[in-house]
Amino acid sequence: MERREQHSSGQESNEAKTEASSHDGSSHIITIVFFMLLIDLLGFTLILPLLPSILEYYGKTDHDGIYQSLQHSVAWFADMIGVPSVRKYNSVLFGGLIGSVFSVLQFLVSPVTGAASDHFGRRPLMMLTTAGLIASYALWALSQNFGIFLLSRIVGGISKGNVSLSTAIIADLPSPRARSKGMAMIGVAFSLGFTIGPMIGAYFASSTGKDGSFFLQTAQLALVFAVSDLVFIFLFLPETLPRQKRVTSISSTFQNAIDLLSPVALLKFSAVQQRTDSPSPEGMRALKVLGLVYFLYLFLFSGLEYTLSFLTHQRFHFNSMQQGKMFFFVGITMALVQGGYARRIKPGDEVKAVKRAIALLIPAFLIIGWANTVLVLYIGLLFYSFAAAIVIPCLSALVSGYGAANQKGTVMGILRSLGALARALGPVVAATVYWLAGAEVCFTVTSFTFLIPLALLTIPKVKKSE
Repeated sequence: MERREQHSSGQESNEAKTEASSHDGSSHIITIVFFMLLIDLLGFTLILPLLPSILEYYGKTDHDGIYQSLQHSVAWFADMIGVPSVRKYNSVLFGGLIGSVFSVLQFLVSPVTGAASDHFGRRPLMMLTTAGLIASYALWALSQNFGIFLLSRIVGGISKGNVSLSTAIIADLPSPRARSKGMAMIGVAFSLGFTIGPMIGAYFASSTGKDGSFFLQTAQLALVFAVSDLVFIFLFLPETLPRQKRVTSISSTFQNAIDLLSPVALLKFSAVQQRTDSPSPEGMRALKVLGLVYFLYLFLFSGLEYTLSFLTHQRFHFNSMQQGKMFFFVGITMALVQGGYARRIKPGDEVKAVKRAIALLIPAFLIIGWANTVLVLYIGLLFYSFAAAIVIPCLSALVSGYGAANQKGTVMGILRSLGALARALGPVVAATVYWLAGAEVCFTVTSFTFLIPLALLTIPKVKKSE
């Protein structure tokens, strides 16, 4: 009897040591992914405050006709929906067009990158995409005309697989709690990157002239960030998908290419469903619902986020500095929420957290859309920031629980692709409604449309994982 108790005690001790070791390993990987993604996003976001000036510069110096051709398309769209002939609005619309091109490329590439990582492993694909970003920033630094600049953005869009690969690495972690914490920390990296990066870019841009070299230092700094990120990945990132767990045949990974590129197939997660080791029918139903919720949420959210610049300029006459302060407030609030509250959400409570967050977005956007003072606007932004900090990390953590180990890259790549498609379409639709019907109608209608993804989350029994 005493020997049996000693054996039981020893077994419990070994299990505790194994769990502690697993926790330490997961925390180590989460920390590496956080810094790796933060370095990447700092380089990626440097260009954001410079984009209007860059487009204006190429508008004056373009000799290859590409800029003028795109400008005519933007002018046609602006005239069709009734956008006033104001330089600020034209700049936002043109920037939105470049952003949509980038998002479309992400839509096409993310699931393919994720599927490739299921065969080759996460680490080599992460290094390959980072090398692509280095090439993108090098082209930007060398660009003497708009065609080369646009090529740099295209190369960057094709190479921007770091986010979907980062989520796949977190999805490889064995513990649901570790996956939830990891997705929240990815959210923190995003918030900090999109807050600090543009500030650095604006500082470098303000310290140089407007003779065509004003963006050179910023492009070189982005290149330094990307090279540093590649070195960091090479030295510190371990492979999280063991060779024995990978997809053995590359042909089987890409045999149904249409499943990785068709929006309908992506919403159905067909590339996952076709596999013999796919989740159960109940799991596939839950996965499809989560994918649809993710797409609808980002479609609505990105649209209102994009038109926010129109609203603040039109109603409150915000200049670039005031816009920067506003987005700094949003970014810091989101980082605090993600670093504090979001990463402590218990496994199994994600759906409840997402429901509460989406429900909070409805009054948040109503307040923003109808705000008549800057104080009221910032109250709406506070609600908006809190809710936005919760939804994506929690949905990503939920989706990461589905599929076998050699499917995580495909699953997270599909999710990232759906988000990119939503971000490509949302701003165009929202801008159209904004200028045809007005800010109040746009924000009111879109706010109540959030009831659709909210209702979808109440229909199925969405489990944390298989």
